Amino acid sequence: MTLEAGARQFDAVHSQALAQVDAGLDTSVAELGRMIAVDTTFPPGEGYDGFAALMEEMLAPLGFETRRVVVPEDLWRVEGGPASGARVNLVADMAGEKPVCSLYFHVDTVCAARGWKRNPFRLTEEDGVLYGLGAADMKGAIAAAIHAVRCARQAALELAYRPRFLLCTDEEGGLYPGIRYLAEQGEIGGHLLNFNGSATPRIWGGCFGSFNLQVTVEGHAVHAADGNRAGRGVNAIEAALPMMQAVQDLRPVVSRRISALPAAPGAAPLAAQISITVANGGTCGGQVPDRFVFQVSRRYAPEEDFVQVRAEIENAIKAAAPSGAGLRLDLVGHLTPTADPEGPHYPRWIRAVQEGFGYAPGDFSKWGAASASDSGYVQQAGVAQEIILGGLIRPSSNAHGAEEHTTRNDLAALAKTILTYLSAGFEPELNPDL
Repeated sequence: MTLEAGARQFDAVHSQALAQVDAGLDTSVAELGRMIAVDTTFPPGEGYDGFAALMEEMLAPLGFETRRVVVPEDLWRVEGGPASGARVNLVADMAGEKPVCSLYFHVDTVCAARGWKRNPFRLTEEDGVLYGLGAADMKGAIAAAIHAVRCARQAALELAYRPRFLLCTDEEGGLYPGIRYLAEQGEIGGHLLNFNGSATPRIWGGCFGSFNLQVTVEGHAVHAADGNRAGRGVNAIEAALPMMQAVQDLRPVVSRRISALPAAPGAAPLAAQISITVANGGTCGGQVPDRFVFQVSRRYAPEEDFVQVRAEIENAIKAAAPSGAGLRLDLVGHLTPTADPEGPHYPRWIRAVQEGFGYAPGDFSKWGAASASDSGYVQQAGVAQEIILGGLIRPSSNAHGAEEHTTRNDLAALAKTILTYLSAGFEPELNPDL
């Protein structure tokens, strides 16, 4: 890939559109606030319908026609699993004859972590920093893209592409992410921009897969005073302890599995990971608990086989299970690995990132990650192998943690990047669709 800078002379219309990004940024910040106020945390993911309604309201004035695509319940529902509510995805299209460029966003967030000092569902701005759940990952990217299209429209800027917004469900660990269903239903057109990435000068090299295995241990409730008497009760929590220890015993084995994916500059090689991420059970101190549930999270390298990796965990848990307790194992979330997604549109995207964020060509490097993405399903469906990654996440953003945030500057920079990339007059010699 060449990253040599091309002509930086924008025509007056393009310059006007870029200036409008800054001039109208208050509108974009206010829209982000409305998005954050809609609770789309997964699990359970019960806010998707409300968020789709908000997006329909915001996109209609910009000339988008929207349609809702609901993932059938039998594809994602697991008895006793963490997901509930309709899986409402929104596809928004513009009319015209230009080639389609699909812009992907996931609308779900993780649950609010402990430690928030601000209301996670209310956008708080302090000195240009925008705090709120999903501000960086990734409702801020939705706000930036809407703002980019609005500014292009206000300036009557000719676009090289018809943007198609894909507002998708269940990226944060769901069993059947919305983008998978859209890919299988032929709803993805042209090439794909994925905004679940960073605001840093990165060329995406692919990523690991991940899955969540829910372990349900069933016991028998009795009075706590009778819990140690033979034949009286089965303590589900105590029965689960050796199973959880079996998972911990796998950790050194798993962590020795190193991937060939390139790591970020200065980072350690990418290794497989296993951990227990959810655990709950019991009712009160006076009763032997009759049910305990925990989840095992496994991030697996592209070189690993999902079926074998899952079987390894299940066999270890079953071998450690004591007699007398019931056991059920359910897959409740799965994202497949994403292979190297680089393709012919990347050089022009990198040039647009340079213009939007101010990076120099030499700032960029290519690396993969142990974090997972639902983009692997797009590749798996045969829709596209090239997937461009961008976004608002920085190491300092604390995405998935308390006080998650982005900034006004990054919001404007991403909007300018998207506007520039969509512009017909930007680097036409790098556009493989001309």
